[in-house]
Amino acid sequence: MGKITRLLIANRGEIAVRIVRACAEMGIHSVAVYSDADREGLHVKMADEAHSLGPEPLRGYLDAEGLVQLAGQLQCDAIHPGYGFLAESPLLAAACEREGIRYVGPSSAVIQHLGDKLAARRSAIEAGLPVTTGSDENLSNIEQAVHLAAEIGYPVMLKATGGGGGRGIRRCNDVNELRQGFARVASEAEKAFGHSGIFMEKCIDRARHIEVQVLGDHHGNSLHLLERDCSIQRRHQKLIEIAPSPQITDTQRRQLGEWAVQIASAVGYTNAGTVEFLLAPNGDITFMEVNTRLQVEHPVTEAITGIDIVQQQLRIAAGDPLTIRQEEVTARGYAMELRINAEEPKHDFAPQFGERLGHVRRYLTPGGPGVRIDSALYSGYVIPPHYDSLCAKLIVHASDWPGLLQRARRALRELRIDGVKSTIPYYLTLLEEVEFQEGKFDTGYVTDHPELIEYQESDDDRRKVAAIAATLTAAGLV
Repeated sequence: MGKITRLLIANRGEIAVRIVRACAEMGIHSVAVYSDADREGLHVKMADEAHSLGPEPLRGYLDAEGLVQLAGQLQCDAIHPGYGFLAESPLLAAACEREGIRYVGPSSAVIQHLGDKLAARRSAIEAGLPVTTGSDENLSNIEQAVHLAAEIGYPVMLKATGGGGGRGIRRCNDVNELRQGFARVASEAEKAFGHSGIFMEKCIDRARHIEVQVLGDHHGNSLHLLERDCSIQRRHQKLIEIAPSPQITDTQRRQLGEWAVQIASAVGYTNAGTVEFLLAPNGDITFMEVNTRLQVEHPVTEAITGIDIVQQQLRIAAGDPLTIRQEEVTARGYAMELRINAEEPKHDFAPQFGERLGHVRRYLTPGGPGVRIDSALYSGYVIPPHYDSLCAKLIVHASDWPGLLQRARRALRELRIDGVKSTIPYYLTLLEEVEFQEGKFDTGYVTDHPELIEYQESDDDRRKVAAIAATLTAAGLV
């Protein structure tokens, strides 16, 4: 332990840019890595230095041993994994531990333990958290699954024991869907996570997905940074995240925070993590899982608390104790993150990549009070086809919920990604929907509102955007 002076960022895109900025503010020398596909990436241009991982677009980013070896050669004393597959795996943390390089995250033992969803479920029970009715062991065959589903009642969820990021999960509404889905989920789990273990939980319809940000240091201190509502999802992938949740009570908020700290303390969690829960329509709360990494949606928590989570990560990794007290953590207004994906909603959210569909002809970012944009885009950039479709995160913050909605509308209209179709028009429509404006949404909201996809930008919208672009161009800002 000790001061971090050189940090290797084992990731790409907007999260790598986010970490570079944290390093710059803390006086830490940032070292970026890149594949040939990312040679022109913004994180490469912004870091203090950058090193090639070779021509393969994915292999280098996922090579834990190679990244640690490179960090040693470059005399880096720490590695930050960002988020994504490698951050969810114990391999990078274990390699860092062997070589004496600090890993910005929890220990490999904790990552491995909580990465096993059944082990995490058992730890939650031991820590006094409520869990959803389901299996306490992996299901060995389809007949065992059919028998259990008949006991707990349909619908049920099949889940990969090693799943994460919305992968390895399938809803089954009846026995036929269960029989069809069992082998498929097992196969998907084997391919994605290296083992075919799956378990079952009762599916809670109309639930809200609520997660709690936690921090733990190496001195036995743990606390939470309030909750985020991540219910606006499509195919188990989050689209919009809000902090704090607009529809939970103060009593529920206190309980969620207490439970999150209980399980973090019970497993000896260090660094930043997220404890995820389901909130049923009747008010019941049940534990779902722990994500052992920084989350894509961490900026909304930063906005309402004023706490820089990435800087906290780096301080914890350096061995510093937490200097924040739980009673000091309060919510100031509301914040929302809208994931701007390079996708065309009208064509089943088809990704927009490459020179033909993913060439950013002009990129104009919004500004003003309460607006933040985390992105790796720039005018002239071509979105590579090898990675996910997230290209920017628009974060807005306001003193109240109505003000947040209005600010989000304004910022979305200012944000221009010319040449690439995106989810911006979809969000503009969603923000006008009455149930969303009233905070009445759950994980089925996107499926229940297919009409939102039919958005057509109005002439008035086009005139406003054209006027903004012309003003910025005349002022020499683009």
